[in-house]
Amino acid sequence: MAHLPITILARQAFIQDELKASAATKIKIFEQCADKIIKAVDTIISALNQKKKLLFCGNGGSAADSQHLATEFVIRMNPNIKRPGIPAIALTTDSSMLTAGANDIGYDNVFARAVEAIGAAGDVLIGISTSGKSESVNLAFKMAKSKGMATIGFLGKDGGASKDLVDVAIIVPSNDTQRIQEGHITIGHIICGLVEREMYG
Repeated sequence: MAHLPITILARQAFIQDELKASAATKIKIFEQCADKIIKAVDTIISALNQKKKLLFCGNGGSAADSQHLATEFVIRMNPNIKRPGIPAIALTTDSSMLTAGANDIGYDNVFARAVEAIGAAGDVLIGISTSGKSESVNLAFKMAKSKGMATIGFLGKDGGASKDLVDVAIIVPSNDTQRIQEGHITIGHIICGLVEREMYG
């Protein structure tokens, strides 16, 4: 059966609907999450002022977000703010560590093991999970707590188990994974931007 051609108008309508949905979610983030975002900024600034570091973890798209946001902290967000690199590490980038961990101790334990190895009291773990149900992220939160680290969750939906494991739970008010992921990267950019402005601006 031949597919009917998609018209330009149908494509434009789809684009418009997607952008409107994304924008609506971001407005809800401001209305419902601004206080948690500010708390996350305060947590990070407090740690950095004590010469501590940031660790990021997540799976799939959230792994990519971990790497993206760690890079923003290390390199820069605002080119007009001259600052030193901020110590931030994505626990998602070492394929040897991830595959050895998955093979030897089970994938759910790979981030917790990395936190155990390189996390220290006063550091901040930022775990990213669209559902809050990722066992690998939640075990990392538990390990971080046991080491005296601060914990921030970039979450979605109802926050899952993660919301009760973290000091700061930023829950994007959406059940759509795409919208949650878009919200997470926007929130991360806002947090990094505020940290830059307040510490070095």
